[in-house]
Amino acid sequence: MLKPFYQEELLEAGCDEAGRGSFAGPVFAAAVILPKDFFHPLLNDSKKLNVKQRDELRPLIEKEAISFYVASISHQEIDQTNILKSSIKAMHNSIAKLIRQPGLLLIDGNRFAKYNRIPHRCIVRGDATYSSIAAASILAKTHRDELMLQLHEEFPHYHWNTNKGYGTEEHRTAIKKFGLCKYHRKSFRLLPEQMPLF
Repeated sequence: MLKPFYQEELLEAGCDEAGRGSFAGPVFAAAVILPKDFFHPLLNDSKKLNVKQRDELRPLIEKEAISFYVASISHQEIDQTNILKSSIKAMHNSIAKLIRQPGLLLIDGNRFAKYNRIPHRCIVRGDATYSSIAAASILAKTHRDELMLQLHEEFPHYHWNTNKGYGTEEHRTAIKKFGLCKYHRKSFRLLPEQMPLF
């Protein structure tokens, strides 16, 4: 069972990202402040849930959260800086848009850059440990998947409706056949020999 909070005194925001390892599209991040008594039996790390479960939880989280925000950083900016900096920037942007300032940030993973003097804790597998991080993982994942479905309509031959831009065999095969499109992250090593722009 997920822990409802890390400590009891400060208002906590859970933060997580989605799309860090993807070959294409933006990276998304969410910050979520949940009520201390928030509970849902399905709430868990988004990777442990199916599409139906995530889609069921998203509106509930967005309705019940004290505050939440989802931000993204484009594939162009990822290529200009790097994916780690872009992921952290997306988290910073989501925290900045919260209507309540948290007193503590709970960050999924082991890397973060301090934000506005707000103390933070990096927690490996935090999305499977704390409710607020799990909620953030679900919002980041569902918002990103929604965008990738839209991009799939423009470039259906990459099958982003199923792989969401990740480097599946199906996606790699399509890159070999069609080359890269404008949404691919050119700074990533997508194939042994980088393909030309589609």
